[in-house]
Amino acid sequence: MAVGDYHLPYTSTPFEGPEKLLEIWFAPSPARVPDAHAPKNGRIGLRNVPKQVWEDMLDIVKCKVLSVIEGEETDAYLLSESSLFVFPHRIILKTCGTTLNLLGLPRILEIAHKFASLPSVYRCFYSRKSFMFPERQLGPHREWKDEVSFLDAIFPNGAAYTVGKVNGDHWLLYLTTPGQYGANGETTPSSPDSFSLSPLQAENGEENETNQTLQNVETDTPFTQDYTIEILMSNLSHKARESFFFPLPVQGAPSESPSIIGRTLSSTIGISDLFPPHLTTLDAYAFDPCGYSSNALLKWGDGIEDGYSGEGYYTIHVTPEEGWSYASFECNVPLSTSPSSSAKNIPDLHTLIRRVVDIFQPGRLSLTLFISNANNNAEEDEGETAVEAAQRTFKSALTAQRPVSCPSGDSVTGDGSRQNDRILYKRTDKINYQFGGYNLAFASFELR
Repeated sequence: MAVGDYHLPYTSTPFEGPEKLLEIWFAPSPARVPDAHAPKNGRIGLRNVPKQVWEDMLDIVKCKVLSVIEGEETDAYLLSESSLFVFPHRIILKTCGTTLNLLGLPRILEIAHKFASLPSVYRCFYSRKSFMFPERQLGPHREWKDEVSFLDAIFPNGAAYTVGKVNGDHWLLYLTTPGQYGANGETTPSSPDSFSLSPLQAENGEENETNQTLQNVETDTPFTQDYTIEILMSNLSHKARESFFFPLPVQGAPSESPSIIGRTLSSTIGISDLFPPHLTTLDAYAFDPCGYSSNALLKWGDGIEDGYSGEGYYTIHVTPEEGWSYASFECNVPLSTSPSSSAKNIPDLHTLIRRVVDIFQPGRLSLTLFISNANNNAEEDEGETAVEAAQRTFKSALTAQRPVSCPSGDSVTGDGSRQNDRILYKRTDKINYQFGGYNLAFASFELR
């Protein structure tokens, strides 16, 4: 539910919960940004862009900043329609409703060039679940082919994919691969008319000597696995949905802020406990009269298979209205497919899926795991691949009958009846994809 929808009765107008997700990498790692060895107040790359500049870009997209949390490596903006994450070398823009996500892309490229001396794109990813109400979308988002055409006009090396049933729940992906072409300034062939760099370039003035270095990324950059898990849920149970409707304040009585209400709700229904609280900085917002969003920054390292540590994120967005109820969970912390040894550690993938699904109790859900692979084209000599392990974990987490563990408690069958406080799903789709440098595990489930 967007801030701009406050004046509407929550049952009057369908709201598009499924988000558009744009992720742009300007370098393969923070160590590769031009000012990596000369931080300003501890910040490098895109994190030096002023907040007002991002807000102006978001005006094009048609959303607003509600709050921001600043971590050691990441800035997490909570938006009126979802989230913006800014890293030194990349940006993630996730927006729901009828926002114009892709129209923000040209301005993002300008901003990176002017404020971070990042004139070209290393990789770009754009993805979304199939819309519930595609006829309500605007601009290039009316149809997938229009979104692809918009991106193709900017990137010379993009590829578009449809994953899943075209006449059912499916996932759409556009991605570019690193190559000799950039996507900014002089290196952009066939730029669309709407993509003009002149306003910001004129202020910057000089040619950037890092251009060639970033276009042809050196192969000695240390490999850090890129990992994103998404759980996209619809047809939430009545019991789960009712937590996200908020009573009108009593006239004359002091009212709590949306952030306080959001944090209280997060604790009440178990969102605060998805990851160990001592590792989590949570920012949450309760919309009036219904809806919820949260961003969290996570310290991780303990319990991760490869021993790498860092700062990750998760983000949750909920549209609870009956008829178009939807919740999404996204996280970039690598999760083990082996059982976690301690409740103090980052949870394993199996545990996290169950925790998320128990909170929202969806009638249908899709899961995607998008994971980078330094040697993606090599044959597996032995053992289970990462996506095969993920598919096994998806199935074991969702198809084994078990008690509901979340505070909301009541589980439902497909017809809305109780089933001894247990949830049982059946898998309706399982697809593995291999791209240049990335693997994808996609699976869909529905209540039995």
